[in-house]
Amino acid sequence: MPFTHRHLLGLEHVSSDDLIHLLDTATSFQEISEREIKKVPTLRGKTVVGLFYEASTRTRTSFEIAAKRMSADFVSLSASTSSATKGETLLDTARNLAAMRPDAIILRHGSSGAPHFLAAHLDCAIVNAGDGAHEHPTQALLDLLTIRERKGRLAELTVAIVGDILHSRVARSNVFALRTLGARVRLVGPPTLLAPELRDWGEVTSDLEEGVRDADVIMMLRLQLERQGKNFFPTVDEYSRYFCLTERAVARAKSDVIIMHPGPINRGVEIASDVADGPYSVIMDQVTNGIAVRMAVLYLLINRSRAEAEGATDSAAPVPAAEVEAAPTRLRRKAG
Repeated sequence: MPFTHRHLLGLEHVSSDDLIHLLDTATSFQEISEREIKKVPTLRGKTVVGLFYEASTRTRTSFEIAAKRMSADFVSLSASTSSATKGETLLDTARNLAAMRPDAIILRHGSSGAPHFLAAHLDCAIVNAGDGAHEHPTQALLDLLTIRERKGRLAELTVAIVGDILHSRVARSNVFALRTLGARVRLVGPPTLLAPELRDWGEVTSDLEEGVRDADVIMMLRLQLERQGKNFFPTVDEYSRYFCLTERAVARAKSDVIIMHPGPINRGVEIASDVADGPYSVIMDQVTNGIAVRMAVLYLLINRSRAEAEGATDSAAPVPAAEVEAAPTRLRRKAG
């Protein structure tokens, strides 16, 4: 089954068939990481650029490892060491990079819609590595892969997503994908951190123990203090008192519950150390699966671009309108 997307900008408009295709492809790549020599020639001669305007450890490193395990050249740039410090715009930076003919650009940016903006202007594949509080599609895909490995399925599972949902791009991508694949989503957090539009996406509660009751999966979120322009709760201590995941709360979930966190973890604030390191935690499995997922994404997108260049598909196909519409108005205006 061919992959139908030129870019991976988000999961809101990705079909169940494409999601399953991505997960199946990632599963096929997992064994490469277990080999003594962890390299295959799948993307030999291809160039992948990582363009990160925000700090990252897991995402940036796993994309680099993923590209190199498929023998692609990986060039890593950060805003602090690029011409952005001299006033160069995102579009000018990207156009200069595109002139060097990369096969894919991986972008993390603080502005929601920035990857959509690039996709409307550049010919190479664009991968969203996190845009503002909008989406983080590869994080959600590695979460899905981890859940499917442990549970054998995604449909009809109850997934409790707990914490700073208002600012979480991880939560949004997971909600979109989980609902598409038939899971039940329960959103748990302080009322001030539950965005009004998210109330249409699943059950909503501000009671942690009630929120995780009978859950198959508990997905904790990082408290994103850097994105909060005003006080959404009195203090961090107050937040942890009511929303830190402890053994007592975990006891309310199903006996075979799995516990996830996208990292970095704020121990004792979002999750107790004995829970983060306990028998139900699959946090390190998520990190491991991130490499296979990002290998799959790069493989599918770059191979599609290769097929377009050879005339197998329409190389001038535009970014899907639904994806461009997801960008903020000011970015859509520039893209138009």
